Amino acid sequence: MTSTGFYVREADRDRVAQPQTDPAIGKRPPMFDATQKPKLFSGGGGLVSTASDYLQFCEMLLHGGKLGDARLLSQSTIDLMTSNALKPGIGYSADMLRRFGDIGPTPAMGQGFGLGFAVRTETGQNPLPGSAGSFYWTGSTGTTFFVDPKQQLIIIMMIQVPVPANHFYRRAVRYLAYQSVSASLE
Repeated sequence: MTSTGFYVREADRDRVAQPQTDPAIGKRPPMFDATQKPKLFSGGGGLVSTASDYLQFCEMLLHGGKLGDARLLSQSTIDLMTSNALKPGIGYSADMLRRFGDIGPTPAMGQGFGLGFAVRTETGQNPLPGSAGSFYWTGSTGTTFFVDPKQQLIIIMMIQVPVPANHFYRRAVRYLAYQSVSASLE
């Protein structure tokens, strides 16, 4: 994953995706500047990457910590990462429930949170398609990855669209992907 880091280096700056123009104002919305080296690196977010690197990361997760012939993480680590670590009865603020909606790691949505991403714990409680055991997370401007081991499915969206517009695209792509999987099984 040679193109992944906490900021975009000078040599790669012409490769940075730009957000869509907001039709209401006719300008690109303000976004976080990925070309500036942060003072502190975050252990939980803030990475920039390419679709190719992101796919390698997701393939490694899908294959239990292996990428090709290389074992990068143990299967037990992957199991911990993809298991719900939230205690029963955990509370959520109204703001969190409103902002996250159907992607929130809440029991009401049949989801929990592992080590780094939301985990689908139950089927039938969430309006979005997905298998129990699938996992995902989203970036601040819509970048999303979704791994469904049962379906052997990876979805990656490298979009730069501010909330709430990115919710539309995330849902649409997920529905279309699962519809195509269902259609191919018929």
